[in-house]
Amino acid sequence: MQAITPELIRRFDVSGPRYTSYPTADRFVEAFGMDDYVRALEQRRQGPAAAALARPLSIYVHLPFCESLCYYCACNKIITKHHERAAPYLALLRREVELHVQHMGRGAAVSQLHLGGGTPTFLSNEELAWLMDLLRSHFTFQDGGEYSIEVDPRTVTAERLESLRQLGFNRLSFGVQDFDPDVQKAVHRVQPAEQVFALVASARRIGFDSVNVDLIYGLPKQNPQSFARTLEQVCELRPDRIALYAYAHLPERFKPQRRIIMIDLPLPDAKVSMLASALKTFMQAGYVYIGMDHFALPEDALAIAKRQGRLHRNFQGYSTQPDCDLVGLGVSAIGKVGATYSQNVKTLDEYQYLIDQGRLPVARGLALSRDDILRRSVIMALMCQGEVLFESIELAHLIDFRQYFAAEMEQMREMQQQGLVSISDSSIQVTPLGWFFVRGVAMVFDKYLQADRTRARFSKII
Repeated sequence: MQAITPELIRRFDVSGPRYTSYPTADRFVEAFGMDDYVRALEQRRQGPAAAALARPLSIYVHLPFCESLCYYCACNKIITKHHERAAPYLALLRREVELHVQHMGRGAAVSQLHLGGGTPTFLSNEELAWLMDLLRSHFTFQDGGEYSIEVDPRTVTAERLESLRQLGFNRLSFGVQDFDPDVQKAVHRVQPAEQVFALVASARRIGFDSVNVDLIYGLPKQNPQSFARTLEQVCELRPDRIALYAYAHLPERFKPQRRIIMIDLPLPDAKVSMLASALKTFMQAGYVYIGMDHFALPEDALAIAKRQGRLHRNFQGYSTQPDCDLVGLGVSAIGKVGATYSQNVKTLDEYQYLIDQGRLPVARGLALSRDDILRRSVIMALMCQGEVLFESIELAHLIDFRQYFAAEMEQMREMQQQGLVSISDSSIQVTPLGWFFVRGVAMVFDKYLQADRTRARFSKII
């Protein structure tokens, strides 16, 4: 494989989206509101496309509370040690669920659920049981679905994991980030490795289908040597899935990051070294490289989906679930229904006010155009399969690929000269080197990004 040179880093380590959607969430507009979202829900139930759209749903529930602040965090969260604040929030969630059911009908099938935050395990066992009962009373959870919850290792015990399994969760995501004590102190998230090892062992004994570990490279105090030690520990832990994210330092947008000392952050070439080391280490340990930020053991459902060409990408990252509708519940939650995206209001006060008014708390969204849907197909093919087959795009969207994307193909040919893609008469393929910069490859087909070139709102792609 071609070496990752400083020239390549300077050229391609630009700011860009993660493409958990296209168009990206920064393109949502306030002109899209509750009435537009309600129409999308009702069309799903009874419109002309109802039969095609009545596939199983995915549900995301945002639980924003955390006991302590992690300095790197860019999530929408509420820092508090007052656990009694959860009960009023759950009451609001109940009313939001009821409003959804009014417009889309009761009993819709669900094949995927994800509880994120914040820290979902901020809630007590009883509160989580209440929430699951609420969802099950309004939706029909299918056997064999993926039902996952994000877990802060500092907030659970083996007994709590038993309770989560009994509630129907079959996948856990542990936030580890880094095992190095100095890095943990620098980001205000101290959790001994022994604690994580014990919890993962308990999760396996209890019978969870999959255990995921989240890591971040580019954190303060990290260097290639220290991160290599973390990688070795993760391989010893051997989770079913690994999510490896690049830290996005955007202190002008995320206030907690202002507590991070800039001089402690690794330089871009060190970040590339850490990414390269992770790729090599995990693949040598038997993991399948799913895409830009995910690894999985060969027998995991995500790796199987990759082999079979069934990989998808949604607001939670890579997924085995088809391109299904997503209902987002709670503050700041993002949803996708039909050819629309929507996002709830971001503050608890706004959320409560709108729910009290009997309104779905949609703050903004987007109705996708034909061009949006076409470009989404191309970008997701690159991000998920690492390949775009011209004929499949042409048949699905009734275009001539080379003609429609003439300007983009010129840029692709430049990337081919750099060794990032390979172009044939029938396809564009991302090379092994190109996987380091796959976001940059996908950005070529992003009409909005190419039009304004304003990328400071995004993280660096390396």
